[in-house]
Amino acid sequence: MSDAPEAERRQISAARRKARHYAVQALYQWAVSGTALSAIEQQFREDFDFRGTDLEYFQSLLHGVPAQVSDLEELFAPYLDIPLAKLGPVERAVLRIATFELSERIDIPCRVVLNEAIALTKKFGAAESHRFVNGVLDKVARELRETEINRPR
Repeated sequence: MSDAPEAERRQISAARRKARHYAVQALYQWAVSGTALSAIEQQFREDFDFRGTDLEYFQSLLHGVPAQVSDLEELFAPYLDIPLAKLGPVERAVLRIATFELSERIDIPCRVVLNEAIALTKKFGAAESHRFVNGVLDKVARELRETEINRPR
C-alpha cells in the first residue's frame, strides 16, 4: 500500500549517483595530479555540497579503486582497442569505478552499474566515448556477472 520502500530505493540511488559523480572527478584528479587521496577527499568535502550524497559510498570508491587499480585495469584492459596508456583520464576513471562496482559490489545490479558509467562518461568524457566505455564494460560484465546477465528477466 505504501510507496515508502520505492521512495527509499530512489533516494539511495540518487545518493549513490552523486557519490559516483564526485568519485569520478576525485579519481580523475588523483590520476592526473598524483595528489594524496586524503587531500583530495578533504578538498572535495570543503568545496562541494555533499548533502544528499552517500558519503560512505563516495569514500569506498575513492579509496577502494586506487587500492585495487592494477587488478581493475587487468580486468578491462583486454577489451580495449587502444593501449591502456592512451586511454583518456575520464574514461579510465569511469572504467575503474564501474569495474570496481562489478567486481566488489554485487548488491548493485549490473545494468545499474553500466547505465551510471555511461551517464558519467556522457557528462565528463570525450564526445561519443560513452559508446567505447559501454562496449568495454559490457564485456567486463559478461566475464564478472555471467550468471546475472544470462538470467531470464
